[in-house]
Amino acid sequence: MTMTSPPQGTLSGNELLKQGCPTLAGRIAETLANPEVDRFAEDDTQFLKFHGIYQQDDRDLRKTGKKYIFMVRLRLPGGVLTPEQYLCCDALAARYGNNTLRVTSRQSLQFHGVVKRGLGPLMKGINDALITTLAACGDVNRNVMAPPTPAMDTVGEQVREQARQVAQALSPRTPAYHSIWVEGVPLNLEAPEHKDFADPLYGRGYLPRKFKIGFAIPPLNDVDVLANCCGFIAIVEEGRLVGYNLTAGGGMGRSHGNDATFPRLADVVGFLPPELVVDTARAVLTIHRDFGDRGDRKHARLKYVVHERGVDWFRAELERRLGRPLEAARPFKFERQGDAFGWHRQSDGRWFAGVWVETGRIRDSEDRRLQSALREVIARFKPEVRLTPANNVILANISAEDQPEVDRHFASHGVHLQAQGTPLRRSSMACVALPTCGLALAESERYLPRLAGEVERALAETGLAGEEIVIRMTGCPNGCARPYLAEIGLVGRAPGRYQIWLGGNEASTRMAFAYRENVKDTDLIGELQPLFKRFARERQPAERFGDWCTRVLTALSPGASGASAPGRGPA
Repeated sequence: MTMTSPPQGTLSGNELLKQGCPTLAGRIAETLANPEVDRFAEDDTQFLKFHGIYQQDDRDLRKTGKKYIFMVRLRLPGGVLTPEQYLCCDALAARYGNNTLRVTSRQSLQFHGVVKRGLGPLMKGINDALITTLAACGDVNRNVMAPPTPAMDTVGEQVREQARQVAQALSPRTPAYHSIWVEGVPLNLEAPEHKDFADPLYGRGYLPRKFKIGFAIPPLNDVDVLANCCGFIAIVEEGRLVGYNLTAGGGMGRSHGNDATFPRLADVVGFLPPELVVDTARAVLTIHRDFGDRGDRKHARLKYVVHERGVDWFRAELERRLGRPLEAARPFKFERQGDAFGWHRQSDGRWFAGVWVETGRIRDSEDRRLQSALREVIARFKPEVRLTPANNVILANISAEDQPEVDRHFASHGVHLQAQGTPLRRSSMACVALPTCGLALAESERYLPRLAGEVERALAETGLAGEEIVIRMTGCPNGCARPYLAEIGLVGRAPGRYQIWLGGNEASTRMAFAYRENVKDTDLIGELQPLFKRFARERQPAERFGDWCTRVLTALSPGASGASAPGRGPA
């Protein structure tokens, strides 16, 4: 297959690293075995990402010197864990991390605060539990998302099974992961099979950047499917899964001050039967592999290929690789995103409980000991654990007779399943940001709960108490919490300063627009409260805040100028 990468002289540094060591082994094993050092060399930190590991430092402590720590992320297709696996992760977090687990926006778990001497034992414990971290990060296909809510029929499980199949088919085959983290020995890079290694799917250079896949079942868009590089929208007719509408070219990341980067909604490309899902996912990935920009990592996502070459070109190239045409896309409609909280009945007569996890951090606080409650309930009642793309937890397959006891256990820890948080807080999301993320420009996870309280007070003063508004905050423009789809998106610009984005919708199918460029954190409520007052006066019946912003404010906002471009938001 013809490759269209830039000539060798224009390859980015990351491309040269990958091609120079396509096993992704680097000198990770040697450094891991050296107790005299507390961190890995810069080149190896790039290889570590493919293994699901980020080297970080505690930025709160930088004034007294860097303290190196590691974030470890699991790859969990569809976000599903057995009760035994969850309890293992909880114990590992207490022993080797900072005694918290972080639910990610891609249905995974992250361990934070791991020091180097604990990295090997942690990774061994993860793999002993039959979980992997391989390809949770890096220039490969990341965790495949799928609807977590137990469906009322068999369609949900069919979709989750296909997500698992895609995740397996697109997993890299490097021998280094098993050698380093399972066997505990360095990979012999001089062995012929390792010296000349090339991944059968990814090749020696892997992908130009990360690649993301999501599955969704309308009318619920709980995975924000249009934010993914590749999406599969289930088409259900008369209760039967007949196939999927394929989407391509979505992505949230952008860079401040760089108009060539922007968030983008995916295009709907066409319809395919269920048996073509794995081949189609592989073909879309190889288009990214072959046509993505390997010279500029800020311009290296699939969304730029689709945006610049066009969806017609993309469809033709995909059909050429599949050896058959796609059918025309079939009608579908998304009505909302978000999670179900409290008790809900499953189709098999059992029950599931949706558990709110504020900003995704599973931990105990003085008045809400969520981590202990989950540990106790999962250990006793053995529910299946499902992580949601909105940073929450679902406990599935609970019998009706166990419900009162489950309620009692949660309540004894200050968690009341039928009265969790407020509508605004339950619909909010934040990325991790400070103090651990090296890319963060401003606070997010630590700040959003306080800001949510200020927003709720401002709404109450305006006669809008209890109003649900989707608020998403990130510490930098990379958009891990998908703020560009929110009714209010707050994007870190500098310490204590944020961009304000407005106008996303309840279904996560409309891009927000940039409303204010550089607002102090102390001035955020001052910017928002006048809008709340106008919204209260001018809203149409049942109109949401994001819809009102788009209807009334887009013509007034200089940031809205790019909103009409097909598939993309403002630059």
